[in-house]
Amino acid sequence: MDIIDTHCHVVSADLARYPRAPLGGKQSGWATTRPVTADEMAQRMDEAGVAHAVLVQATTAYGYDNSYVLDSRAQRPDRFLAVGTVDPLRPDAAEHLAAVTGQGGLSGVRLFTSGSTVPTQGEWFAAPESFPFWEKAAELGVTVCLQMRLGPATEQLVALLERFPAVRILLDHLGYPDIAASPGDAGAAVANLATHPGLHLKLTHRSLEPLHAAGKEASAFLDPVLAAFGAERIAWGSNLPAAEQSLPELVTLAREVLAEVPEAEQREIFGGTARRLYPGLPG
Repeated sequence: MDIIDTHCHVVSADLARYPRAPLGGKQSGWATTRPVTADEMAQRMDEAGVAHAVLVQATTAYGYDNSYVLDSRAQRPDRFLAVGTVDPLRPDAAEHLAAVTGQGGLSGVRLFTSGSTVPTQGEWFAAPESFPFWEKAAELGVTVCLQMRLGPATEQLVALLERFPAVRILLDHLGYPDIAASPGDAGAAVANLATHPGLHLKLTHRSLEPLHAAGKEASAFLDPVLAAFGAERIAWGSNLPAAEQSLPELVTLAREVLAEVPEAEQREIFGGTARRLYPGLPG
């Protein structure tokens, strides 16, 4: 099976060449205690049978400086693509997006609106000042990874999708649905968003771990989400090394949770969707 990791992070050991500049001034613990370099990531991919990886900017290490993911991609174009963090509120956001994406540049971009180091969900991603950015993203066909938490800003997300129906958004970690509290309620909340054709889901250990713990109850989440979105709008990502497990363990976790999903749909989740979201992936 073609396995593509759509969400992993690399952090350089060279602090002089790639200085840390985390958004909000706070670095995530994993970037300090268990960083993985691009060379190490390639080795772990070989161990896990992962053909290609989308290197997503370690925003809580480098902020808006995408140098390391770009350099890593340039050194291994047969294995990596780069997704960098950008600021959609800068006055020249549309022009900047066009400049940093494309041939030899970023294959996608990421907006970091909430996470371990940013506990308060931001709503700025849907502010009117961001509209030129979203217009340009739709025009260029650039996939925008959106890290946010459903609930606090779902209304803003829906308004954005309605205003820019052609834009392609990949929701990091499925928007952190509360699967542990109720797989069925969480599944319904995510499935309700499928009416927006540009929205895609990134399935990582953040959801796979509680689904694995739920056992047979996992189907109460997976069934409505798969029925609503279709496997062709869901992509797997490891979240290594924010995830503490090894890459082979993370692949196994995903395979076990998706074991009852038809093989054709698994192929979409593990590779097919990624290739549509990122056409620049090597064949």
